[in-house]
Amino acid sequence: MNWYEISNIDNIATPALLVYPERIKLNIQRMIDISGDVNRLRPHIKTHKTAEIIKLQQQVGINKFKCATIAEAELLAKCNAKEVLLAMQPVAENINRFFQLKEKYPNSQFSTIVDDDVIIQKINKIAIEKGIKVSLWLDVNVGMNRTGVKPDENACKLFKLLLEADNIITEGFHVYDGHIRDSEFQVRKDTCDVAFEKVLLLKEKLEGEGLHVKNIIAGGSPTFPVHALREEVDLSPGTTLLWDAGYGDLFPDMEMLHAAVLVTRIISKPSDGVLCLDLGHKSLASEMNFPRVKFLNTDDFEQVGQSEEHFVVHTNNSDAYKVGDVFYALPMHICPTVAKYQELQVVENNVAAKTWEVVARNQKITI
Repeated sequence: MNWYEISNIDNIATPALLVYPERIKLNIQRMIDISGDVNRLRPHIKTHKTAEIIKLQQQVGINKFKCATIAEAELLAKCNAKEVLLAMQPVAENINRFFQLKEKYPNSQFSTIVDDDVIIQKINKIAIEKGIKVSLWLDVNVGMNRTGVKPDENACKLFKLLLEADNIITEGFHVYDGHIRDSEFQVRKDTCDVAFEKVLLLKEKLEGEGLHVKNIIAGGSPTFPVHALREEVDLSPGTTLLWDAGYGDLFPDMEMLHAAVLVTRIISKPSDGVLCLDLGHKSLASEMNFPRVKFLNTDDFEQVGQSEEHFVVHTNNSDAYKVGDVFYALPMHICPTVAKYQELQVVENNVAAKTWEVVARNQKITI
């Protein structure tokens, strides 16, 4: 039996997402090996959003985490995470929710990122009114152009604003370079080093003026091995916990194991050479071009269509397949795929005998 197959497949309703704890544990150990020090790791939980996977990391000494939503931050607090970084600048009601987190879960140290002077002033004003301190990171844009401030004079002004704010604790720089995805490690490293040099120059300029940059958090999964070579940064991989076919093809140098697998069935054979599986938009991330999965137990499907509930493939061998046949597949992009499932089917010794709830798939837990 292959590692991904389950012996009780007849008891599993499809589509379903299977996870493999022993492989997750090996990925966690690989993360530690790459980082060289468990204390440098601040893994992102946006990929899995699951308490049990958080706890697997805590068992080996990982106690700092990164997240993207208030719900993910609350899940981490409910797991007694020591440090929780909300890596999404809060605006409007989410600023209030961020303060509610701090009030409800005093045993976790919360921080968030900022790149806007108005938001900094608003957070500082509320902190003064409440009589508390708030930890903030300056979000630095090194080329992804999604969030953050470019490492220029404006970044210096914002960093000084943080330092001058009465009730702000300035943690340092948050640097995400998810646009760097070169498959060859040396090319990826060279590109990453060029981008990060601007961060180092910004740090050097500030410290030349007597302003201390306490910490730097850098990178995501693709640049994780590159930033691990720098002693001065903390690391925040996320997809490394479950891995997917997309990153597996791009970054074999990381030696992560696939630990999440979709299971799907043929539900119709509408015409010659056409099969339909139950793997629609609601069950598989659909933001990418085809192929959207890598099938593990067949290699003769051409992926041609997907709608809400259906996944259509062409094959030259349709007579070999019948309605109800089971297929295992790696998603090309695991993060938004996990968010489509209320629970994960946990596979141990090729048996899916329990489930893990994807608690933080919702926008809200209690706050």
